[in-house]
Amino acid sequence: MPGKRLPRVFKDKKAFQYNWYSRLLQASSTAPLLILHHHDFTAQRLKKLRLDILTASQKFKPSLAAPGPSIIPTNLVQPTLTVVRTSIFGAALRDVPDINLQEVERMINGQNGGFAVLSLASLNPPQMAAILRAMDRSVPSRPPKTEAEIKQELEAKNADPAQPGRRMKRVRQVRVPELKLMGALIEGRVFLPDNVKVVSNLPSLDTLRAQIVGLLSAPASQLAAVLSEASGGKLARTLEGLKKSLEGSEKDSSA
Repeated sequence: MPGKRLPRVFKDKKAFQYNWYSRLLQASSTAPLLILHHHDFTAQRLKKLRLDILTASQKFKPSLAAPGPSIIPTNLVQPTLTVVRTSIFGAALRDVPDINLQEVERMINGQNGGFAVLSLASLNPPQMAAILRAMDRSVPSRPPKTEAEIKQELEAKNADPAQPGRRMKRVRQVRVPELKLMGALIEGRVFLPDNVKVVSNLPSLDTLRAQIVGLLSAPASQLAAVLSEASGGKLARTLEGLKKSLEGSEKDSSA
């Protein structure tokens, strides 16, 4: 902005938040950092969301010995959901080295309001997919309001009170939370929501390693199979059959 000194200098509480967010962003070079937009969350509702994320993350452990779902030990680093201060987090995000700010603008897409970041311990696509499904179940998408509902809300807001001068009875507001995946930072790159879902559908790293080992060992196993068949006498029988066919063709030609 015009008249602002760069780089920005924060003090006291803002400096602590800036350093905190910078550490989270630096960790995204080795572990995914999901960026979320939240609205109308209470403290209890936010606590339940954290519990649902933790439960989903404990179903998967990357291991060749146990390729299926399993419970991970509690001493490992768990996913952490952090509600961030938007202005300070934006400043820390702009100061990340080699980040594509144009992709960041596409990811944020001018969205205002509260943001939160979900930091994962490592890049484990099955675990990420389980967490995304858990968030969708915990905070289902709110259906868009119809024109009739919008008109009814405006009429109720602009209507005159039934008894002018009398104090209105306070009605407790029912909050319906909203949660939206804006994107992610994975290994220093910005991923939009569609690409995040593509990454979450990939197999785990251990599964990919096992597939590569299988591809590399396939030619050797095929050669071993051919040699074992030759040692079993199939090659000798094949050559004997070829010899007899050649002798038969020679007799026919002489006749």
